[in-house]
Amino acid sequence: MKLIGVDVGGTFTDLVFADTEAGSTLIHKVPTTPDDPSRGVVSGLVALCDRYGITREAVDVVFHGTTIATNAILEHDGAVTGMITSGGYRDILHIGRHQRPQHYSIMQDIPWQDRPLVRRRHRKTVRERLIPPRGEVLETLDEPGVRQAVRELKDAGVQAIAICFLFSYLDPAHEERARQIVAEEYPGCFATTSASVSPQFREFERFTTTAMNAFVGPKVRDYVSKLEGDILASGFSADLRIMASNGGVATPSMVAERPVLTLLSGPAAGVIGGDWAGALSQRRNLITFDVGGTSADIGIVSAGTFGEATARDTWIAGFPVLVPMIDVHTIGAGGGSIAFVDSAGAFKVGPRSAGAVPGPAAYGRGGAKPTVTDANVVLGRLDARHFLGGGMPLDEVAARRVIGELARQLGMEEREAAEGVITVLNANMANAIRSRTVQKGIDPRDFTLVAFGGAGPLHGAEVADMLGVPEVIVPPHPGITSAVGLLISDLRYDAIRTAFQVSTAPDLARLNQGFGSMARELEARFTADDVELARVTFSRRGDLRYVGQGYELRVAFPDGALDEKALAAVFEAFHEAHRREYGHHFADSAIEIVNIRLIGAASSAEIARPATPSGGSLDAARIRTGLCTFRVDGELSDHETAFLLRDKLPVGQPIHGPAIVLQMDSTTVVPPRHTVEADVAGNLIIRRA
Repeated sequence: MKLIGVDVGGTFTDLVFADTEAGSTLIHKVPTTPDDPSRGVVSGLVALCDRYGITREAVDVVFHGTTIATNAILEHDGAVTGMITSGGYRDILHIGRHQRPQHYSIMQDIPWQDRPLVRRRHRKTVRERLIPPRGEVLETLDEPGVRQAVRELKDAGVQAIAICFLFSYLDPAHEERARQIVAEEYPGCFATTSASVSPQFREFERFTTTAMNAFVGPKVRDYVSKLEGDILASGFSADLRIMASNGGVATPSMVAERPVLTLLSGPAAGVIGGDWAGALSQRRNLITFDVGGTSADIGIVSAGTFGEATARDTWIAGFPVLVPMIDVHTIGAGGGSIAFVDSAGAFKVGPRSAGAVPGPAAYGRGGAKPTVTDANVVLGRLDARHFLGGGMPLDEVAARRVIGELARQLGMEEREAAEGVITVLNANMANAIRSRTVQKGIDPRDFTLVAFGGAGPLHGAEVADMLGVPEVIVPPHPGITSAVGLLISDLRYDAIRTAFQVSTAPDLARLNQGFGSMARELEARFTADDVELARVTFSRRGDLRYVGQGYELRVAFPDGALDEKALAAVFEAFHEAHRREYGHHFADSAIEIVNIRLIGAASSAEIARPATPSGGSLDAARIRTGLCTFRVDGELSDHETAFLLRDKLPVGQPIHGPAIVLQMDSTTVVPPRHTVEADVAGNLIIRRA
């Protein structure tokens, strides 16, 4: 098969082509078009095919990572959204859990109150009620009330409607009937139900997730539809697959229905791509470090398994989200991050970014604020003539001008200010990694840092030093590793049911019925996507807790019919998971099964491993030497540094830094007292000497 992965970043759109039969891989980068990302995607596809002589009709699948939903939430730029909910629950979206995000702050920002997804005047209530635990109907749905609510929302100019009833996770019939009424009264309106988005208990999180789905729905639906049309109009006949936050890909129809699934689309692909690169060199405990122009995304891979975010710590722009997600932590730190002195006189870097337009001053597009890229140019760590393989010369004069202005503000020399920018950014990224490792009881010294993205290899070695991480892997094509992650992602769908079973009196029939109904649901979804069920594998999970606890841990459930012996093994696995997470467990305490989950995955075509590098020599790789600035033993000084072409490096030979390794899609910095080695798998391995 011929596949293309396209990952849209804040500054560049990265593309990778893979022919699974011929075993070839080709890469390309084009500037991102922030006003309409689909324009950059299509132009990149065309440019990639034209550059390498690929016939457009021959491409089978285009995989795409998108930030449309994420940006709509971050910028609060979504649809005018309405809500229909159960009587008495109009203000759930505002009240939340009566918890202050920051307990002792009197100036805190509470997103769901300061910038609500659904304004109060657009929240309508109707009479209906189910009762737990079985979902029996206590009060039938007031259908005339629903019709009146829809008409009022339509007259108010609402573009999307979220339907959220109190116990719909037990029986979605009332919500589904309300959705049908919306379609009858307001054709074309984006309507979504909480039972179709997140059928589980915790109404605040479920209602918020559904409101978020409606808020971003029209924008994502229109984007995906336009992208599909533009790809076809450009001569491609390929199927389109969109990366989802759960680490799998989904069809356009699924994404148009549940756009909230794409909130961590690009970062999830990065974790998968980083894991793929680590596996090439037999490293299975990894910290994935994906640094682009705008943000840095951090993921943890333990023994080849990436963590899934839990209900207690899954947040986007301050809003709770109840959908399956790979555990990825994102901060505003990248090559375009702007350095500035705030009103209190503090020196900061990010989270504001120069983005793709105008970008850093060094890009020569009119950027007038000092950025991380400009600082790297001033320090000599970016080669102005070989940036993007020479396809984008850098403006050193402009970079020095903006860094010089910052230096005067700080009362420093130019290179001190530039090095300060890098140090502050590196410290921000190291602290973010500590929050996902040290603060969770994970020792980063037992892991390898996989540095990728356009800027990851520039900063990876110094960030690893701050953490005590012993080595850094730089993948074969670091700038497009997230795009590689797209190509190797399975088509994946998740189903969930709230169970509420206690270990002292489990209802095995109900558990088996729940897994069976989820299996039929996912089989129908794969069949609708023209996927042969023989290709699909299913895995079971459950969210468990001790009775009285407020949050759950996820454990595996065995296949087949559950009996008392199988359930006992699940409970024992929960005890062990609790011990690993918290350092203790309660062997005699009753356990509650809160949710059961089923994951269905249809495997993707395997792309070829990178060819073993032919290798060269140090003399062949060296294109020049020059002065680069580094801080060693607390002293800032210039060091004679070798500039090396990556594809000419000798294989298996450690090269002592300082060195700058150049390639088309990224630049790797090897500081003094470090070595870099090109291994037989195609990765670069950086170690402290």
